[in-house]
This record gives sequence, C-alpha cells and structure tokens, in this order.
Amino acid sequence: MAIIRINAVGDSPVLHARHSDFETGIRAMPPQAGPTVVMVHGYKYQPGNPDHCPHRHILSLDPQHLPWRAPSWPRQLGFGLGRRDEGRAVAFGWDARASLGQAQSRAVQAGRALARVVRRIRQVDPERDIHILCHSLGSEVALEALHHLPAGAVQRLISLTGASYQSRAYQALLTPAGRAAEFFNVTSRENDAFDFMFETLTRSPGVGDRAIGQGLVAPNAVTLQLDCLDTLDRLSQMGHSIGLPERRICHWSAYTRPGALRYYQRLIRQPERTPLHLMQQLLPAVPARRWSRLLSLRPLPGPMPIWQRIQ
Repeated sequence: MAIIRINAVGDSPVLHARHSDFETGIRAMPPQAGPTVVMVHGYKYQPGNPDHCPHRHILSLDPQHLPWRAPSWPRQLGFGLGRRDEGRAVAFGWDARASLGQAQSRAVQAGRALARVVRRIRQVDPERDIHILCHSLGSEVALEALHHLPAGAVQRLISLTGASYQSRAYQALLTPAGRAAEFFNVTSRENDAFDFMFETLTRSPGVGDRAIGQGLVAPNAVTLQLDCLDTLDRLSQMGHSIGLPERRICHWSAYTRPGALRYYQRLIRQPERTPLHLMQQLLPAVPARRWSRLLSLRPLPGPMPIWQRIQ
C-alpha cells in the first residue's frame, strides 16, 4: 500500500513535491480491497515547509517530531500493515500557515481542490467507499468539498474538533453530497478556548452563529463529546474504549487520546459496528456547556494506565 500525497495549490490539486498532475497518482493507486480514506490536516500546517509539513507529521506512516510527537493517522487507521484489504489512503495537504482569517479563506479554495480529487477517485473506482477524516480547519475544507460533489460521493465524514460554524455545516449537509453522507462531529470541552478564538478572529456567517464544537443536530449527524464521561462509558459498552481526558485545554486530544484513532478506524472499516442511528440513540444529545471543563472544581480523571495505552 502506498499513500498518495496531494496538495491544494489554490483550488487546484497537485501531487506533493512534484507539482504535477494529481490524476497520474490516482490512476497509479493499487486496486486493493477496502475503502478510500482521505485525511485532511488543520491549522498551521504547510506542505513542503520542513518544520510544518503535514506529510512529515500526522499524515506520514512514520511521523517526525515537528516539534512534538504525534501519532500516524494512516497507520492508526489501518494502513501500512501489509493487509490485502487496507484500501487506499489519500493525504491531502493545503497551506494553513497564515492568520486564522486567511487560513479560513484558503480552506474554501482547498475544499474545491478536494472535491476534484474525490470526484476523480469516484470516476476511477465508482464502487469503493470514500471517507474523509479531518481536524480543525480541515473541516472547512471537507464541508466546502460537499458543495461541489454529487450525491453518494462521500460515505462518512469524521470531523475532529472542527473549526467551522454550525450554519456552514448545516448548509453543506443540505447539498446532494451532504444529504447522502454521515457526519460524525467529534468535540471536546478541552477545545473551548480554540472554538472561542475561532469565533472571535473570523467572520461568522450570521449573528449568533457558533462553532460546531457547541453541537450539531441533523438527521445524518451525531455529536460525540470525547471529554464527556457518559459518552466514553456508552462507547465502551459498544466495544470502543477511548482513554479518559487528561487536560483542561487541548486542541489535539481528538486524535492524540489513546484509543481515539482506533475508534475512527472502526467508523471507517466496520460501519456495521458503528451505525449512525445507534450512536444518535445512545449518546448524549446535548453537549456540556462551554467552559464547563475549564471552570470545573472537581478533580479531573487520571490518565489511562500504561497497559491500556498500547494501540
């Protein structure tokens, strides 16, 4: 299995480090069984920048420390293990190293590039499921792509502490592609400070609009608050063990928490074990209030024992 690395240059997709036709890479992808998984990074990454390149960090099978240690998204999602049913991995990069407002605008352009990639993959292999995993402002990229895709182009979209407004998400889920997709809105009160900065430093589509970290209610969406002990307990009862929250403030816990990426792998590779309607029924419908974690006077749960951290 090889990861195809594609970057957005404006609204055009190109192969990473080559700036050549992205379709060449798509046509060269091996015909392995399994889904296609598109991974989209968030804020402050910049493809090709040796200190901030996502293809050397979270989107790599063997991440370098840039400067902090991070898990490999593709490896934790089941790629690079030598299995015949791994499917195809697409690492999608875009220039998110700018002010928050500038990066938000670039995310919209990158979303159009992502739509071209997904559309071409669908043309080459129309029967294969396509899922998108995105973090932070990468959610803006993925939501924009839905506006430019036909129904059925994407099966599941997993947003990790997404930096997007609720109205923006609702509009995307009303498109033909959005109506046919399932949206998993992974949130945490650990991310409240970042949601607040996003709402403060970017222009909201409307008065009173909030970040999707405050929840999202739609027929084909579910919100999973990963610092909610009830949520973690109910996921555990369904066979999905995720480590307890360890911090009051963290923008990255949605993929650094022990067991989190393994759970997303199951969302992607075992949808029959993770039906959306069951999640909607069993998980808390209303997330905790903003700042509730930061202002809590109760002791925070201790870290997961070391033997449970083994992936």
